[in-house]
Amino acid sequence: MTVLWTWLRLELRRRRRSLAVLALLIAFATATVLTAVAGAHRGDTAVERLRAQTLPADAVVLPNQPGFDWDKIRTLPEVTALSTFPVTEVPVEGIPAESLAFPPDDQLTRSIERPVILHGRMFDRSRVDEVMVSANFVRTYHKGVGDTVTLHLDTVRQVNAARASGDDAAKPAGPRITARIVGIARSPFYADEVGGKGGLLPSPAVLARYRANVLGTNETAPDGEFINALIRLKGGEAALPAFRADLARVSGRTDIDVWNQADVARHLQKVDSFEGSCLLAFGIAALVAAILLVGQSIARYTAANVVDLQILRAVGMTPRQTLIAASIGPFLAAATGATLGVAGAAVASRWMPIGAASTSEPAPGVDLDWTVLGTGWAVVPLLVVAGAATSAWLALAASRARTSPRRSGVAVAAARLGLPVPVVVGARFALEPGRGRSAVPVRPALLGAVVGVLGVLAAFTFSAGVSDAVRHPTRFGQTFQLESYFGFNGMNFGAHGTDPGPVPQVVKSLARDRDVSAVNDARIAVAESGNASVTIYSYSPVGAAFPVVLTDGRMPHAADEVVLGPTSAHNVGAHVGSTVTLSGNRGAHPVRVTGIGFVPEGPHNGYDDGGWLTTAGYDRLFTGFKYHIGELALRPGSDPAAVVSRLQRAAGAYTGGAPIDLEPPQRPSEIAEIQDVRVLPIVLGGFLLLLAVGAVGHALATAVRRRRHDMAVLRALGMTRWQSRAVVITQASILALVGLAFGVPIGIALARTLWRQVANNTPLLYHPPLAVWALLLVAPLALLIANLLAAWPGQRAARLQVGQTLRAE
Repeated sequence: MTVLWTWLRLELRRRRRSLAVLALLIAFATATVLTAVAGAHRGDTAVERLRAQTLPADAVVLPNQPGFDWDKIRTLPEVTALSTFPVTEVPVEGIPAESLAFPPDDQLTRSIERPVILHGRMFDRSRVDEVMVSANFVRTYHKGVGDTVTLHLDTVRQVNAARASGDDAAKPAGPRITARIVGIARSPFYADEVGGKGGLLPSPAVLARYRANVLGTNETAPDGEFINALIRLKGGEAALPAFRADLARVSGRTDIDVWNQADVARHLQKVDSFEGSCLLAFGIAALVAAILLVGQSIARYTAANVVDLQILRAVGMTPRQTLIAASIGPFLAAATGATLGVAGAAVASRWMPIGAASTSEPAPGVDLDWTVLGTGWAVVPLLVVAGAATSAWLALAASRARTSPRRSGVAVAAARLGLPVPVVVGARFALEPGRGRSAVPVRPALLGAVVGVLGVLAAFTFSAGVSDAVRHPTRFGQTFQLESYFGFNGMNFGAHGTDPGPVPQVVKSLARDRDVSAVNDARIAVAESGNASVTIYSYSPVGAAFPVVLTDGRMPHAADEVVLGPTSAHNVGAHVGSTVTLSGNRGAHPVRVTGIGFVPEGPHNGYDDGGWLTTAGYDRLFTGFKYHIGELALRPGSDPAAVVSRLQRAAGAYTGGAPIDLEPPQRPSEIAEIQDVRVLPIVLGGFLLLLAVGAVGHALATAVRRRRHDMAVLRALGMTRWQSRAVVITQASILALVGLAFGVPIGIALARTLWRQVANNTPLLYHPPLAVWALLLVAPLALLIANLLAAWPGQRAARLQVGQTLRAE
């Protein structure tokens, strides 16, 4: 122990700067890896932890019927909590309707959807002048806790007039309430969407005190406002089938839309898990980079120690003592670096989780995940000691080795072909590891080059898939560019009773426009199939066939055929060729699934959640409709604004000059979710590129240093300075070419495989991504970077002092 202690004190005096640099490298690597791993774990559990704290709703029930009797629903045996909300916003000055939540009753935040408070406090349910907002609301509108907003309600007369005419008042003229934002809150139903602007939730006291200013004086009238509800069930999701049956029994309706909130949670979990996997992959890449780059520094440090310790071995130091002495310095650096790295990861947790998981995280800020941090703090020094001891043992073994070095077939072939000496020697340096003091890390350099090219090309190819999906809504089945709402709840505009009004004439006038390629006159209703609700669209094209994106099978041709969305097919256990039973307000009928495809994104359904029936099939299941819309596909290159102006004029001939509503369709939220994950593969690709640069640069520098004797001999035999540089350039170019040969095809295949998985899980229509510019530039850039890395080692090779080197050797 005296010898080891003496050696440690000597080492600390001689190499304290090297140990300090090594400790900082270990700290940076440890912080990066632990931040990524802890962030991935935190994001993957965000949805589950939020739901565990917030009494989440199990179902959202949407009868969309004025005067619906919710008291009967409260008494159902499956219901443990119920909160109603009218389907209308309380206007807030300066805040668009998309950021306003429907005014709740006093059960919300009490017995259901009790939010976590991110900042501030819960509003007082008895005060009309207090509101809560979401985190995205603060970022979008720059209003947070302590700021005020103005609620401006309609008068009762305005509300009654709007109910009768169907047109909202131009400007509210009722009570004005100056309300203070008292808290930033989050719950599963009121969580922010990725890329969303956030929301504002008024106190239940607003609806309680100003009910007539929100709903009017006759809530049960045919034109009364709808009141829907959030419901918690005693058995959770498992109680949904019994609840659906009882709901149909007491309401006398089988077409009530019931959203399963567990499905929403599973979708969010799927997105979070994918982002967590990307972050975990980044952490693994960082770990590999640390092992290769920091490991090389440890190996060099240890090898230098072994050379010095050989002197002590001559006076009796045992091999075991030599290994311990060579490893003790790196161990101290690792212990210090691991401690600093854990502290850095703890600070970095303030910005975790990232992406979609950040909208569900119940406790943003610093999070000490000791499962990850503690494991990292313990494992890092062990890994460093193991690496240092292994390097020391290999250095000792190399000093005794007498085996012949492995020869490269490429280098041998180059020599036999009579290629220039710099090419032959450069090939040897690039592909032959050597042995003993002339050994070069060839395999890490080759692997690093392949991984670098692979990572960059895979990242840009994956990003090309994201960009393609974002630019082309057709990948999500949205094949139309305009839509118009013709009617709601069985009543078309301008219609009386069962009269369709001017809708048929309007639809035909829209289809006649030169820039309209197809129109679908769709009626929408909700069918039940087993324990699932399926939003059904009628396929009723006017003129040309309306385009529908199918992932399998074909469109229905008969009344007993249906196309189901991927999620609906999964929920009812259906596939192409199977038979399911759909129940509408006219009864239940079996239908055969002829295809799996996408439907329009609607107010109460996603693009993957619903189905298509023929007009006859729809009429067999339903009377009336929930929504009646026209979907207009425009010809490529047409100007939507000009088209809308013409269509308004054409339709005005049948509506008495009244303009019809023509708007772009709602974009699926999955587009923002897909776009949100684009940055992670790019960051991962950049990190892998850094890994390649480090591995190749280290190999080039090491080859010149460790094989300086070979270079000196060649210089003595007549090799010029420029030829010396050419040796290193050849070495670098061969490493780059090997990286390109293997990295390009593997990178493209890997990215396309990953993108196919994303397409299947999202879901969206798979289109093979191709990053054209990345593919064209990867080869010249790889060769350029490799030759730039060769500049400094080549300069050292050219300036080699031949006489001094040969005398030293």
